[in-house]
Amino acid sequence: DAALFIPFAPPRVGRASSEQTAMSPTDFSKFDLTYYTKSALAGGICCGFTHGAVCPVDVVKTRIQLEPQKYNKGMVGGFRQVISEEGAMALSTGLGATAVGYFIQGWFKFGGVEFFKIKAAAAMGEKKAWENRTAIYLGAAAGAEFIADIFLCPLEACRIRSVSDPGYAASLPGVAARLVKEEGVVRGFYSGFGPILFKQIPYTMAKFAVQGRAAEAMYGSLGKSPKDCGVVLNTSVSLGSGVIAGVVSAIISHPADTLLSKVNKAGAGGDGSIPQRMMNITKETGVVKLCTQGLGARCVMIGTLTALQFGIFDTVMRSLGAEKFHFHAPQ
Repeated sequence: DAALFIPFAPPRVGRASSEQTAMSPTDFSKFDLTYYTKSALAGGICCGFTHGAVCPVDVVKTRIQLEPQKYNKGMVGGFRQVISEEGAMALSTGLGATAVGYFIQGWFKFGGVEFFKIKAAAAMGEKKAWENRTAIYLGAAAGAEFIADIFLCPLEACRIRSVSDPGYAASLPGVAARLVKEEGVVRGFYSGFGPILFKQIPYTMAKFAVQGRAAEAMYGSLGKSPKDCGVVLNTSVSLGSGVIAGVVSAIISHPADTLLSKVNKAGAGGDGSIPQRMMNITKETGVVKLCTQGLGARCVMIGTLTALQFGIFDTVMRSLGAEKFHFHAPQ
């Protein structure tokens, strides 16, 4: 994540190398509750805004996953079908649940990544943290995402039910209330908790790792570090590497995303336990279709979304006056 940390190759001889190794030790005392709150707020804004912005794509993607026999003409064809049959406003189905759910998820994910990453670096010391920065980064992303998904899952269940059954309830509170009344808290809100973990945790880890590698390659091809670049160039690198990371992450996490959409559809997988329902859905759908239904739409959505998240996170953090933590090689 360019907004959080960009890995570099070992310092080379020359001006950039001397500047990097001459950096003073990090003052970890400045990373206090205020800093983590700003990071969480920036994360909530970037995730809530971006997921809300791509809600129409998500509606079509979910329809393709849930009713592949009907929506079998690709993403563009899916847009045309939804608009012709239900009107343009149908593309905003589940917008409230999406925006609220992903604001909360972004709050815990981005704030959590910063918290875990900085605490690990402070505990290990900067030298070991630098040498193990990728492992710290991946661990921080996995831990933060797990916590975030506990809060995201109920709202994602409401969104999917709204998209699969537009007449289910008129509002987000109405969908939530009816789900609890008819199915209970666990089945209604957390049927998709397993799939959402399988989707979001690998997605988040892959997104950050791939984006870091892509950004490193881009800066390497330019022969510059982020400090040598202006705002426009750094933002361009963040957006470009974000698109690459988003597409790769979408492909990796897509089977679980399809399973999540189907398990939250009323009656899908029978009436057994959640794991049994997941197995039934996998058998009914087939592994290949599980991996490919709606994949094109999701690559477009996640590629766009990931790139925008990095850019917005950077912008909000700057506007809040927060100086972000970066791993660096100590002197």
